[in-house]
Amino acid sequence: MVVPLNQVTNPTDEQRREMIRNSLETEGRPEDYEYIVNLLSPPPDITNYASPGELKGVKIGVIGGGLAGLSAAFELRKLGADITILEANDNRIGGRVYTYYFDPEGRYYSEFGAHRIPVTHETTWHYINLFGLNTRPLSVRKRNNFIYVHNTRLRTTDSIEQILYPLYDLTPQEKNTPWAELNDYAFLYLMKQLPPHIRSELIQILPEYSPEYLTLASYSVRQTLENLGLSQGAINLISGVDPGTGALLQISYDETTQEEYTLDYRNTYTIENGIVNLPYAFIQSFLTEIPPQYQNIPGSHLGTVTYHPGQTVTGIYQPQNGSQIILTYDNVRNYKRTAQVFDYVVCAIPYSTLREVEIKPYFSNMKMQAILELNYVNSQKTFFMCRERFWEQNTDYGRMAGGFSPTDLPIQSIFYPGDHLLCPDASSCSPDDPGVLVASYNYHLNATRVGNMEASLRYGLIKENVEEVHGLPRGSLDTIVKDHKTVVWDNQPNSRGAFALTLPGQKNLFAYEMLKPEFNQRIYFAGEHVSTKHAWMQGSLYTGMAAANQLADHFHNHFQ
Repeated sequence: MVVPLNQVTNPTDEQRREMIRNSLETEGRPEDYEYIVNLLSPPPDITNYASPGELKGVKIGVIGGGLAGLSAAFELRKLGADITILEANDNRIGGRVYTYYFDPEGRYYSEFGAHRIPVTHETTWHYINLFGLNTRPLSVRKRNNFIYVHNTRLRTTDSIEQILYPLYDLTPQEKNTPWAELNDYAFLYLMKQLPPHIRSELIQILPEYSPEYLTLASYSVRQTLENLGLSQGAINLISGVDPGTGALLQISYDETTQEEYTLDYRNTYTIENGIVNLPYAFIQSFLTEIPPQYQNIPGSHLGTVTYHPGQTVTGIYQPQNGSQIILTYDNVRNYKRTAQVFDYVVCAIPYSTLREVEIKPYFSNMKMQAILELNYVNSQKTFFMCRERFWEQNTDYGRMAGGFSPTDLPIQSIFYPGDHLLCPDASSCSPDDPGVLVASYNYHLNATRVGNMEASLRYGLIKENVEEVHGLPRGSLDTIVKDHKTVVWDNQPNSRGAFALTLPGQKNLFAYEMLKPEFNQRIYFAGEHVSTKHAWMQGSLYTGMAAANQLADHFHNHFQ
């Protein structure tokens, strides 16, 4: 039997790229292939900017031990530098990668943070391949999930036109437009009107953008849909069927469009046994004297990386001579403050937490304004550890493996575990097996309102919403859910927001300025917030590598 490409485990680069080509052909824009692959590929290796061992004796501080900080440290070690990572969290690794296990053996888990890896995200796959991590697909062969909107339940295989259209105040033209065409018009039409080289600005950070591109970046999602002539009824319908977009109607339209451009929700994968295995692989490499990932670099040329958890950076200072940077940081256990001098710094924490760090002298005015103003979005996830997989049972409320069910209820979306997608037969995967259900994954106001309910009331609301979506009698889950866990990202002390999403005009105003080094090119910036792939691991990993390259290039050209 031939396995479909999107069901292949551990896809090769060529298999991934064939999936990309096929999807772009289906969408009628194969000309975007080279732009997407090239712009999302990792930056050139750091040894193109400085030689192995060239930074021997150079002290580099990395603020933040998420994927951006880890990738920057991993690359800079190749040049011989002595690197110290200051990470505020002292009870887990990974930043906004957050795998939660319900059992000590790690069989039952899900992801509070990043949970999908699109095949287009070349830099993420670079590190997955480098560390030899195993991946499995999340793409569902034939989706049979629910849509529960306007107190109406249907399957994704049912007719949205027949069942949902009559419930909304649509214009005659909208009523006669198939759902797929209506949705494509809302989110693909304007992008497809642009020439391919201008479309590619969706995933570029440039000092100036073309006027044509700025039509995507200067208006909110709602404003753009209105400008396209869609009625409020159609916008309400789109918000219900696609509640992720519906929760973010005030966000810049290009944030939604760039994810469509790079096919971020097609052919997605996850890392076997938890995405935390990626940050764990970085840290394991730091503890290895000569990591195999460095191939031909002699051990004598490598630097050291010290991962220092439980240290909250409180101040970033540059003395008047401008040749070094002083970082102050507090131990989260005993509040002891330490000051340390570095030759260079990579700042890889979100602006939501950088905002409270004392900075003297100030960074550039535009950088400081971006730290103040850049928009972050809240997100909430609640997991149900279930005794059985009721959603996989052969019933009216089941027959689903993997995928998600969207709803206009406060929970916004339900995600089903994908570990049974590859089961060869029923005997190897049973609906009677325990499983972890993502009972609620929501954004922005939904996340804030549900996430800040009193804990027992929140659990009750989410349980009743899940029962409603599936058509289960009230109380059915009382005996099925044996444990649960909620994370609200606004309330995580070292994040205070799930991810950055720009408001209209913010990319044009801030993106290029945010990437500029500060303090006489002694401090560099990394993280998903300074990337073109907000909310994705791709953005963190790419900018970590890019910041390391900038630093190496500056050192090589000024001190050698």
